[in-house]
This record gives sequence, C-alpha cells and structure tokens, in this order.
Amino acid sequence: MEITDNQILSSTQVLQKIRRIAFEIYENNFEENEIVIAGIQGQGHTLAKLLAQNLQEISSIHTTAVLIDIDKETPYSRPIKFDCEDVFLENKTIVVVDDVLNSGRTFAYSLSPFLKIHVKRIQVAVMVDRDYRRFPILADYVGYELSTTINEHVKVVLDNPESMGVYLS
Repeated sequence: MEITDNQILSSTQVLQKIRRIAFEIYENNFEENEIVIAGIQGQGHTLAKLLAQNLQEISSIHTTAVLIDIDKETPYSRPIKFDCEDVFLENKTIVVVDDVLNSGRTFAYSLSPFLKIHVKRIQVAVMVDRDYRRFPILADYVGYELSTTINEHVKVVLDNPESMGVYLS
C-alpha cells in the first residue's frame, strides 16, 4: 500500500460488511439447499471464499466458492473459464462476486458463460460500488457505496491481514 492511499474501510469494517452481505444473501435465498458463490479472479474470488465461509457459518445452505477465470484488462481476449465443470453450476443459484463495481464491464463479460448453462438465478455482490456505470449491471448486494471521480482508484485488499481494507487513491 502506498502512503498516499486513504483508508476508507478498516479490516474490522470490511469483515462486518462481508458478514452483512452473507446475511442478505441468506435472507434472499433461505429456501435454497445450495448456492454457488462465483468470484471473479483476484480479490473477487477472495471475497467469494469469505462470503461462502460466512454463509456456511450462519445457515444450513451448502455453499461452494468457484473461480471465474477472466482477464480483467481484456476480457474478450480469451475464453472465460470456471475452476469447476459447467454441469456443477446447472440449476443452482449463482452469486457472481467482485471486489469493485466500476463501469460494469468485467461483470458483463463474466456473466457470458452462464448464458450457456441453465442456472436457477444469478445475483451480483460487490464490496464497493463506485456508481460509475457504462454497462447495465446493478449489484444485489453491496458492502459500501462510494461515489468517486473517474481519476480516483479504489483498491480492496482481502488477502493480506496486515493491510486488509478498502483504499482510495
């Protein structure tokens, strides 16, 4: 982390937001036996694993974290893959997760492989919603809404306990 980065959320606040999102997912899906939390490569997948862990702690819903392998810079450059077989996702509720919802481009591309699979429902969860849309993607579950300028950068750190948090630079 650079010294010029301003911490927006501490590790305690991030963990509280993850727990709250897990409760919201449970409230909206309490009738489900199984939910797949599909995290976009990077901090999105880390968030997915933390959400899956929290969901299993608070409910009887079987929860699996799945990796969405996508190149965030050029999502159209190679096929998007999962770290599981497509058949595993069939007829399930899927929560697609990323750390920051900016323009919606990464989410839009990450949803494309799900269109080839018969899923029950797709929902979207993010830690930070920057409210800067260019694609029609809205999050069902948001940890923190933060209106920013296009020049500002939001960084979510979930995989390092010493610097866990949300930062703005």
